[in-house]
Amino acid sequence: MMTAARPYRSVLYIPGSKERALEKAQGLVCDAIIFDLEDAVAIDEKVNARALLAKTLTEADYGARARIVRVNGLDTEWGRDDILAFAAAIRDGAKVDAILIPKVSQAADLDAVADLIPSVPLWAMMETALGMLNAAEIAAHPRLAGMVMGTNDLAKELQSRFRPDRLPMQAGLGLCLLAAKAYGKIIVDGVYNAFKDDAGLKVECDQGRDMGFDGKTLIHPAQLEICNAAFAPSEAEIDLARRQIAAFEEAEKQGLGVAVVDGKIVENLHIVTARQVLAKAEAIAALAN
Repeated sequence: MMTAARPYRSVLYIPGSKERALEKAQGLVCDAIIFDLEDAVAIDEKVNARALLAKTLTEADYGARARIVRVNGLDTEWGRDDILAFAAAIRDGAKVDAILIPKVSQAADLDAVADLIPSVPLWAMMETALGMLNAAEIAAHPRLAGMVMGTNDLAKELQSRFRPDRLPMQAGLGLCLLAAKAYGKIIVDGVYNAFKDDAGLKVECDQGRDMGFDGKTLIHPAQLEICNAAFAPSEAEIDLARRQIAAFEEAEKQGLGVAVVDGKIVENLHIVTARQVLAKAEAIAALAN
């Protein structure tokens, strides 16, 4: 699914083992949900969580929210069974928009999953140093639809320290962004762990938006409002986009290749961006209806 057709401003992790959380998520104002069978589920709950989540995604109504299932890795005892179980559940009517694979370090990691579940888009957790270095080949994979930054695991592997400006993350974030944009894939930023720190969350959301991420993964519903606002076009951006399009169309009628809006040159490339802004705003409005 292309980002223009479906917003991914807020992508909320929900434990696949928590029935109450799965129920509550049906009413949350998030654009997408990652139903997690990996990190958020205790070892002794893995099998039951798999069955509960397959049943839930068959019966429950999550509206227009994208439904993404994060399975366990194929290097664990649960990964293969997770993938096969959801391949069967989808055939039986479960509504799943993508399968998210943890710790993707090379394109071959996607091949192994693609062979087991042939009909569903794949997403990749980008959370290893090798994954950063291989981001382009991963993004180029024909079955890949989206990438999720796993900044906690990446920081662990890098042995980096937390900084509000995320300087230690910039190389990895940048490589993955370049790869995703080059191949037209969705890419969402990593989580902000301090879920009660609204000011810090806003700073990180604004940074991710300015870098070019389509949205951000979240660990708590309290983070949704700030995230949705940050990754949505502002009223000022929408107004500017409309005025740029109108001015450029008028310039074309006069045989001109450029227009001027607010003292700045507007060329065709600006109109492409302006139309993307309006399309995103329309898609967000459609979600609310």
